Amino acid sequence: MGTRHTRAYTDLREQLRDWWARTNAPCWLCGQPIDYDAPAHDPAALDLDHAKPIETHPHLALDSSNCRPSHCRCNRSRGSRAPRPEMGMVTEDW
Repeated sequence: MGTRHTRAYTDLREQLRDWWARTNAPCWLCGQPIDYDAPAHDPAALDLDHAKPIETHPHLALDSSNCRPSHCRCNRSRGSRAPRPEMGMVTEDW
């Protein structure tokens, strides 16, 4: 049985989902708002993503510091690849 199908993983996912929904955390990959009310597998729904993928870092699967909020579509499109680099810091409010 894989890590994603354990009670510990389910509990971690629910705890993080509650926290991210309360703080309205955006997708860490695209920066856009997540629809926390969307059904599972909806492209705009929350999907727990691992900064360091489980495939390459299985020992971090249940480490909350390795978990990030993402859209289902962003997480699926990223797969096990490294996230795209950010554009950088905004230097002036427009």
